[in-house]
Amino acid sequence: MKALVKAEAEPGLRLEDVPVPPLGRDDVLIRVLRTGVCGTDLHIYDWDGWARANVPVPLVIGHEFVGEVVDIGSDVQELQHGDLVSGEGHLVCGRCRNCMAGRRVQCAHTKAVGVNHPGAFAEYIALPATNVWRHEPAIDLDVAAIFDPFGNAVHSALTFPVLGEDVLITGAGPIGLMAAIVARHAGARYIAISDVSEYRLNLARRIGVTLAVNAADFSLSDVIGELAMREGFDVGLEMSGKPAALQGMVAAMAHGGKIAMLGLPSENFEIDWSHLVTNMITIKGIYGRQMFETWYEMSVLIHSGLDISPVITHRFDAADFAQAFDTVRHAQCGKVVLTWAHR
Repeated sequence: MKALVKAEAEPGLRLEDVPVPPLGRDDVLIRVLRTGVCGTDLHIYDWDGWARANVPVPLVIGHEFVGEVVDIGSDVQELQHGDLVSGEGHLVCGRCRNCMAGRRVQCAHTKAVGVNHPGAFAEYIALPATNVWRHEPAIDLDVAAIFDPFGNAVHSALTFPVLGEDVLITGAGPIGLMAAIVARHAGARYIAISDVSEYRLNLARRIGVTLAVNAADFSLSDVIGELAMREGFDVGLEMSGKPAALQGMVAAMAHGGKIAMLGLPSENFEIDWSHLVTNMITIKGIYGRQMFETWYEMSVLIHSGLDISPVITHRFDAADFAQAFDTVRHAQCGKVVLTWAHR
């Protein structure tokens, strides 16, 4: 089969012929139709410090996908040939304390599809049936392909109640934009979002945020004044991983405010701990999705009319992967989708 492979410990990817993955008795074999390109994939493509420390080579990369089941292991009961599916990209051990207690999202020994386990940028992927999510047959394929990052957005946006609350999002990348759509659907009053990319801020305006501001030109205190808020924001969603973003967010929170932090910083940095303590601000780290409660929430949200398709701005054939990665690298895009096959 054709697959995008990190073949050497150096920048770049190769479209190569590799064996179709073997099928275990608890696995399903999936014919990949569409994949989403993630920031993690770009880190691996560019072979930065994080990738060098975490990714074995050679490896088929990619973790956001939709496909159809073409073969099932002998012990698989619930899935059938032809089912339209995506996969939960975190493979858990099943035996650590958290797994045994039903908290699989907090598994101490998680492996990640496309990072340290063979991935989805290929014509076929094999996954344990317990990691496979079956979609409604009529779902838009591009939307189904990005359920993985959509799940990050849902997990973050719904970690704290947002009904009637004022929400601040730092980082208008695809996950930040989807989180804004979710928060609006869930009844937030004001949704403010900041970034330094005017392209992405314009996307945010088109999806209906209350205020989208360029962090290079405006402070978050300016945002509070612009919205005539008496206190600060009730809920913060940190999606950028930038030190200044979290520092500004902490300062902009209302007394007792709550922050869900998905953005992954690349360096250590300080925050005003005394302000955090005296204002009783909560910061919760978010990693991935609740397995599988978030997936149920995603499906219900889509069924109830939530539309994340405006976040998808570019589509490429899988053979044009270099152009797709270059588009992501320059941030003049929302979500980028690769087509591998048609139903």
